[in-house]
Amino acid sequence: MAANPIKEKSFSFAIRIIKLAQWLKKQNHFELAQQIIRAGTSIGANVEESLAGQSRKDFISKMAIASKEARETNYWLRLFRDSGILSNKMCVSLIAESEELIKMLTSIVKTCQSEKTIKNSKLKIKN
Repeated sequence: MAANPIKEKSFSFAIRIIKLAQWLKKQNHFELAQQIIRAGTSIGANVEESLAGQSRKDFISKMAIASKEARETNYWLRLFRDSGILSNKMCVSLIAESEELIKMLTSIVKTCQSEKTIKNSKLKIKN
């Protein structure tokens, strides 16, 4: 079976987010740890759900949610960095990885939506 880059990348990212949340809890940032863990692990969970989607529409919907969660995660990481909770050194690779996930997920959603639009326009032409 061929590897699925978005599935693998979102899973490995979630592991890094869990480790970050553990560190945040040790620093007594419990609410912030919960926020980042919800958003950061939800990306992969929605990717997994999309792969078992009941329809193309369901697939697109789950991938769009994963994209939104990646954007939220990126927001929290930038907030942690800019507020001084995390150093730039601690955040730089996580922020880069979240931005890569955003690009990948956005591309998947846009491609699927444009393919759907092309199909629908072809149906209208035939009718």
